Parts: sequence; structure tokens; C-alpha cells
Amino acid sequence: MTKKDKIMLTAATAFLAFTTTAVIAAPAGKSTQTIEKCYGIVKAGMNDCATATASCASSATKDNQADAFILLPKGTCTRIVGGMLKPEKAT
Repeated sequence: MTKKDKIMLTAATAFLAFTTTAVIAAPAGKSTQTIEKCYGIVKAGMNDCATATASCASSATKDNQADAFILLPKGTCTRIVGGMLKPEKAT
């Protein structure tokens, strides 16, 4: 076995050990990370779900559309400039 083969085998073993441990650590049916809707930061056409004016994903018509959201890990939205946990009320 060459040095390159040993390195590849070690890397593959480490990867499998890490992924197996992560799967075993999370109880069945329980997510290890929750998500939340983040409004006001979506690029046009990149929203995750329906808006007040459209019924499907990828339907945001402009950047930073107040009623369009993307799903992010919990706690991330409020760290982004312009990110809101609730849609902005229409004026």
C-alpha cells in the first residue's frame, strides 16, 4: 500500500466515523437544529415559499421583498442586516 493510499484510507475512515457519530448522536425523529423563517433579505426569485402576492417558491419579484422569506438556522436571521422574524406590515 502506497503512502497516497494510506492517506486516502485514513481520510475515508475519519469521514465515516464522523458521519456515523453525528447520526447516532441525534435521537430518531429529533432535529439537532431548528429553522426559522427570515423575512426581508431575499434576492428576487430566491424565496423559499409563497408570499402575500404569489403562491409558489422563487416568486419574489424584487430584492429584499418584505413578505418573502428564506429558511435559516435558528438565531441566524437576527444577525443579518435587514433580517426580520415576522413579515413587515404593508403600508
